[in-house]
Amino acid sequence: MHKIQLNPLGAMSQLSQLEVNLLSESTDSDLYKLFRNCCLAVLYSGAEIDDCENIFAPHHDFAVNLISRERGVKVELVNPPAHAFVDGQLIKGVHEHIFSVLRDLLHMGAKYSAQSLHVLADSDYITHSVFDMLRHAQTIKNTAELNMVVCWGGHSIGTVEYQYTKEVGYQLGLRNLNICTGCGPGAMKGPMKGATIGHAKQRYKNGRYLGLTEPGIIAAEPPNAIVNELVIMPDIEKRLEAFIRLSHAIVIFPGGAGTAEELLYLIGIMLDTQNEEQILPIILTGPEQSKAYFESIDQFIGEALGPDAQKLYEIVVGDAAKVAQIIKQKQSLVRDYRKETGDSYDFNWSLKIAAEFQSPFIPNHSSMAELNLHFDQPKTELAAALRQVFSGIVAGNVKSEGVVLIKEHGPFQLKGDPKLMEMMDGLLESFVQQQRMKLPGSKYVPCYQITE
Repeated sequence: MHKIQLNPLGAMSQLSQLEVNLLSESTDSDLYKLFRNCCLAVLYSGAEIDDCENIFAPHHDFAVNLISRERGVKVELVNPPAHAFVDGQLIKGVHEHIFSVLRDLLHMGAKYSAQSLHVLADSDYITHSVFDMLRHAQTIKNTAELNMVVCWGGHSIGTVEYQYTKEVGYQLGLRNLNICTGCGPGAMKGPMKGATIGHAKQRYKNGRYLGLTEPGIIAAEPPNAIVNELVIMPDIEKRLEAFIRLSHAIVIFPGGAGTAEELLYLIGIMLDTQNEEQILPIILTGPEQSKAYFESIDQFIGEALGPDAQKLYEIVVGDAAKVAQIIKQKQSLVRDYRKETGDSYDFNWSLKIAAEFQSPFIPNHSSMAELNLHFDQPKTELAAALRQVFSGIVAGNVKSEGVVLIKEHGPFQLKGDPKLMEMMDGLLESFVQQQRMKLPGSKYVPCYQITE
C-alpha cells in the first residue's frame, strides 16, 4: 500500500482549530465519496478523458484521509495514480489542486450549508456566496487590470478548431489579457496554452489561467495541465454566475450542449432590461471550417429569442487577431462603465441575475419533462428553460449521476411547442453529426428524445 502525506498550500495553509475540527467532521459518506472522486480527478490533471468510469474503475483502492494537526490539516493519499508523480514527488500543480478541492468542497461547503447558516437563499445571498468562495480562493485580485477573458467552448473539438483556440489565446496573451475557462480539455485548454506563449513573449509576469468547475463535471473533465488557479463551485448555476461576474469579456468557441447552455445562460441574463447598460464584449469565434456551426447557433437564437438576442454578440470567423483587438479596444469602455457605476473592477456586482438563472436545476426524467418549452413566455424565461434543457443533456452525457439515470430509465423526454422542438432537434442533431457531444473516436448515444 502506497501512502503519501501532503502539507497544506494556499488558502488552506492557515486554519483555526475549530475549522480543522469541522473539516474532520464533514467527511460523511456522500461528501467523502465526492471529495475522494474530485481528488482522484485532480490527480488525472492533463488527461484527455470525458468518461468518469475510465478514471474511477482502475482505482477502487484509492483513498483520501484528513489528518488533523494543531497548525492545520494534512491530506493523506492512499494508492494515488503513479502518473501524478515525478521521481517520487507529487507534481506541485496537482498538490495545489488537491487543496483547492479540500477548500471548496469541505471548508467552504461546510460554511455555506443551510443547516449552519439558517439564512434564506435569496438572490443577494447567492451572489454573496459566489463572491465569498472566489475571495476565499484568492481569485479576486484587485489588480484593476480588467483583463480576465472568459473562454467557453467544447471539450470535444477537432484539431483545426483546437489550433484556432490556441491562436486566439496567443493573441490575447500578447495583449496581456488573462484566461478563465471551465478548466478541461479542448477549447478550455487551447486558449490557456496559447496565452502562456503570448505572456512569455511580452514578459508578462501575472499570467492567470483560472479554471472554474463543479463537482459533477470535474471527474469527467479533469483540469488541464495549464490551470494555475482551480475553483470548484458547488453547482453549475454558481459556476456560471462566477464566470460572468469575473469576466471583462467572453469568447465562445464551437462546442456542444455545454457551450449552448453557457451561451443561453449569458443571453438570458443580458436580455434582462435591468442589464441594458452593461458593457460586456461577447464574441463567437472559430476557424473558417466552423462557419456553419455559428450560422446554425445564430439562426437558432434568432428564431427562439429574437433579433435583440442576436445583437448581444459579434461573430468573428477565421481571424484570431481581430478577436483580441476587439476585446482590447473595449477594455477602456468596460473600465469607464465600472467607474461610472461605482462597481468593482474585479467582480461585476451590478449585473442583475434573475432567480430562474440562480436556482439549481436538478436534471432528472421528471424535471426535464416538465420544462416550459413554449414561445408564449418572456424571452428571458424561455432562455432559462432552454438553458436547463442543455444542462440536462450535459448531465446525461458526462455527469456520473446523470449517466446512471439514463442507464436505469432510458433517455430524457423533451416536449413543447412543435416549431421549437423541431429547431432544437435540428441543432442537437448538428452537434451529433459534428461529433461535438463526445471526444473524437467515441460513439455518441443520445441521452434525450424529443417528442411533440
